[in-house]
Amino acid sequence: MTDVVAAAARVLRDAFASKIPCAPLRETFRELDVALAYRVQATNIGTARVVGRKIGLTSKAVQTQLGIAEPDFGTLTADMCFGDGDDIPWHRLMQPKAEAEIAMVLGRDLATPGVTFAEATRAVDFALPAIEVVGSRIEGWNINIVDTIADNASASVVVLGGAPTRLSAFDARLCGMVIERRGEPVSLGAGAACLGHPINALVWLANKMIEAGTPLVAGDLVMTGALGAMVAVAPGDLLEARIHGLGSVRAAFGGRS
Repeated sequence: MTDVVAAAARVLRDAFASKIPCAPLRETFRELDVALAYRVQATNIGTARVVGRKIGLTSKAVQTQLGIAEPDFGTLTADMCFGDGDDIPWHRLMQPKAEAEIAMVLGRDLATPGVTFAEATRAVDFALPAIEVVGSRIEGWNINIVDTIADNASASVVVLGGAPTRLSAFDARLCGMVIERRGEPVSLGAGAACLGHPINALVWLANKMIEAGTPLVAGDLVMTGALGAMVAVAPGDLLEARIHGLGSVRAAFGGRS
């Protein structure tokens, strides 16, 4: 199946380079399954500096829609990370949408199988308000589980707020979230939208990464999943996400070049 992995990875790279979305991988490569899709993802990450992971498909409704029983994960690299208010070049994006999330930075490794809720909580050094900008190289976002996994769980860039907060200082389950576009609310949500609690998402990811042979370690950045509906973005947009008790973060999008 090595040829399938290499060919699918090349299709995704070519789509991004040309900015012309490709047909769904599941139609072009019918033998592609979840395991092979993760190999496609790893192939395209290559030797980039990995700084953490993102958790996708944390919504039960989306899982049901795609016919799956668990989330997926993508890989975060250093060049994907932006600070509060940084200008995000439009050429970095394809069919972009934004969602507010709680980002967590680990202070301890999570490398022992059977990670528990308490262990995951203790491992978090601090949390940050974050906006993840997702995108798809697949035409019209016509994706299923293998399409999005191969496409790095639809990751594009992440924008992190600048005020670290301990988990004990806010309620990660009940915290309310709002995204505003130039002052107008465009998405509402809460921490409970993320598998009932963002730490539940971290537990899932920690155990999944142990199974994959690449455990989460101290210093890793984890994007725990969307707190509300995704928002389509356009060149020149300015979004601000506010999460109660955690603070705010702004994502500024450059114009077309």
